[in-house]
Amino acid sequence: MRVAVLSDIHGNLTAFEAVLADIRQCSPDLVLHGGDLADSGSSPLEIVDYIRTLGWPGVMGNTDEMLVQPESLEEFASQSSAPPGLWNMIREIASATRSSLGQEKLAWLSELPQVKIQAEFALVHATPESCWRTPPAEATDAEVEGLYGSLGRPVVVFGHTHRPFIRGISGQPRLLINSGSVGLPYDGDPRASYLILDESIPFIRRVEYNVEQELKALASCGLPGAEWTAAMLRKSAPQTS
Repeated sequence: MRVAVLSDIHGNLTAFEAVLADIRQCSPDLVLHGGDLADSGSSPLEIVDYIRTLGWPGVMGNTDEMLVQPESLEEFASQSSAPPGLWNMIREIASATRSSLGQEKLAWLSELPQVKIQAEFALVHATPESCWRTPPAEATDAEVEGLYGSLGRPVVVFGHTHRPFIRGISGQPRLLINSGSVGLPYDGDPRASYLILDESIPFIRRVEYNVEQELKALASCGLPGAEWTAAMLRKSAPQTS
């Protein structure tokens, strides 16, 4: 069985359509999404409509939760060392995205589960307990196993960090895989990223798309924070100011 998993689209319609074309060439038997569908990009409504029309199952990301449960953002921000101005901008983006989506689409987002269990793999946005926090890159195998072992599957797929990788867990028949980000990569590579599992063998696919086209869409979309998102797209890296 061939499965595609794509995560962290973040409203980037240009990247999403390029990945969708690539997925169709790969002809997977199943496609799932790892959350963070709409917020901060130029086309939040179009992305949610696309995913709903395609009928792809998936899980809730932290920005999805932020849209339907604003208090989740406040809880995370209260524990963060990031500049207050960053959180103010994120609040503005979330408010505008919330208004753009409307109640029906927000209700659909609110029904996304935190965990999706398949026969050979499990999917979460960050960890089974939280869609906001993942272990640091230097976490030990024991620490990682403590977070994901309860899922009981030989392969665990997540997103959230926007940095793709495949990691084996010492002493365990388990692979931990980050599918990367379709719409907002943070690893210095501007190409969209998603995962193919072919009979449980993982392949990270990178897909080129027209970044300049998306930057123009951001400039004209009228949503707050567009310059911040544009800076991240240009650098393929997070920006804290």
